[in-house]
Amino acid sequence: MTAEIIDITADHENAIARACAVLADGFPVAIPTETVYGLAADATNPAAIARIYETKGRPRFNPLICHMADVAMAERYAVFDPISRKLAAAFWPGPLTLILPLKPQSGIHSLATAGLDTVGIRLPKGFAADLISAFGKPLAAPSANTSGKVSPTSAKHVAEDLGGKLQLIIDGGAAPVGVESTIVRVEDGMIRLLRPGGVAAEEIEKATGLAVTRADGPSAIIEAPGMLASHYAPGAAVRLNAEHVESGEALIRLGSAPIKGIELAKEVFDLSPSGDLAQAAANLFDYLKRADATGAIRIAVTPIPDHGLGEAINDRLARAAAPRD
Repeated sequence: MTAEIIDITADHENAIARACAVLADGFPVAIPTETVYGLAADATNPAAIARIYETKGRPRFNPLICHMADVAMAERYAVFDPISRKLAAAFWPGPLTLILPLKPQSGIHSLATAGLDTVGIRLPKGFAADLISAFGKPLAAPSANTSGKVSPTSAKHVAEDLGGKLQLIIDGGAAPVGVESTIVRVEDGMIRLLRPGGVAAEEIEKATGLAVTRADGPSAIIEAPGMLASHYAPGAAVRLNAEHVESGEALIRLGSAPIKGIELAKEVFDLSPSGDLAQAAANLFDYLKRADATGAIRIAVTPIPDHGLGEAINDRLARAAAPRD
């Protein structure tokens, strides 16, 4: 099987109709979102959700984010507290996922939530929102890649990885944010960051007037997607905070500052020559894939500032560099 690819800029209505038909048959569809490309399936259909896990090779204890068309749809499935409502008003649609209590008999299948009594909910922008509205049900949609590997930010990335396992890939161009959504959970009037992402913690603090708390270290409890220690990994090993380049390495850097041994690099990729963290986030996964494709023995990455979107970039890099089973 080779996936059909439909470009939404050329045929938006057909893309919606074809995607709805595949979803209604209980199969996943790769779709563009503003964060990364998602592998979307009916969040109420256990067979469809099982096909997501099967296609990705994803552990079933790792829950899926459920994407909604609007706040009214989200309220049919989850219980909102006042702080979560304020966050939704400030950042939806957009790259923020809220972990919320499930409503009794919500209809979202327990396979999507990994049996938890909470659900991760996000309202995406653009084509994904149009598709959910047309389909009429929430879509569970993790990143459209083999589990643990680098997330896709283009239809080409999806086709290269999963094209032989899918019926349909929707091409919406390059994902503008380039890293997954920020995931937060409100508990006892406090906001807890479970995964940094496309909305910086500083923005959340500014919108709510509340501090965002972070875990002291890796948690053994998987409460949300993206919490596995080893994740987002290319084939080559990743060396972080590199201040020099070793022979046979590919280099990913931020900004155009000189680095010792750069002439030894198989190839150099600059996330943002000006040091812009939003541009760096948008380029991160694509450059990891391109660096890996050079055949380098290792990928060296220069230090990234840990503020704003730098926190999300460093989170992804740390998981990419983590020891693998």
